[in-house]
Amino acid sequence: MRKVSDILARKGSNVTSIDAATLVLDALRLMAEKNIGSVVVTQHGEYAGILTERDYARKVILAGRSSDHTTAGEIMGTEQPRVLPDNSIDTCMLIMTESKLRYLPVFSYNKLAGIVSMSDVVTETILSHEATIEQLQNYIQS
Repeated sequence: MRKVSDILARKGSNVTSIDAATLVLDALRLMAEKNIGSVVVTQHGEYAGILTERDYARKVILAGRSSDHTTAGEIMGTEQPRVLPDNSIDTCMLIMTESKLRYLPVFSYNKLAGIVSMSDVVTETILSHEATIEQLQNYIQS
């Protein structure tokens, strides 16, 4: 069974992060530049939460706030469930579906080890199915 560690091994554990005092507008520019939908928010160099495009839409645009006067720390999500590298891909999928989340922080020894996105989970599931199909084809042909 594939695990979160397989995703991190494939995509790496580097995360894009910003300080909590960063203006939302600057965070959005960074996300657009890197073509990503979330950034890790840090405070005093430690993980504080995740800022997503959904946070922006709901907590800035719909709330009538200004992205050039609101900081990432004011709107970041802080209540995301956390997963471990040894958690299964199925566990991630279940957590993401039940919590309606697109991003999960991965922690190892109480330290941020990476971020897993719904896209990562889907990709890993497809790769797993392709490997199973290939094994079955090899078995049938032998």
